[in-house]
Amino acid sequence: MLSDLSGSKVYLACGYTDLRRGIDGLATIIEQQFQLDPCSDALFLFCGRRTDRIKALYWEGDGFFLLYKRLEKGKFQWPRSENEALSITAQQYRWLMEGLSIQQSKAHRKK
Repeated sequence: MLSDLSGSKVYLACGYTDLRRGIDGLATIIEQQFQLDPCSDALFLFCGRRTDRIKALYWEGDGFFLLYKRLEKGKFQWPRSENEALSITAQQYRWLMEGLSIQQSKAHRKK
């Protein structure tokens, strides 16, 4: 899912999100809860109580992409302790998509 994010910011909506929400519902969360612009050059990621699926919202200039990813095996390592939008790097995004924690130790990074 979106392997090249050069120049784009990536935000995780920490905590739980009701994944029954569509584009308008997720854009409302971005605006009202996080005080961010859903039409900015940013990818916003949301995860529900089941950590095997996520939704992503991305503005492409003339409309939104609503992306959905479900893992067949395993779970996403999703931060649950806070109710905020956490800005992450492109590398952290790749780790997350691989099922890894966004906080990797130095020993693991060298592999």
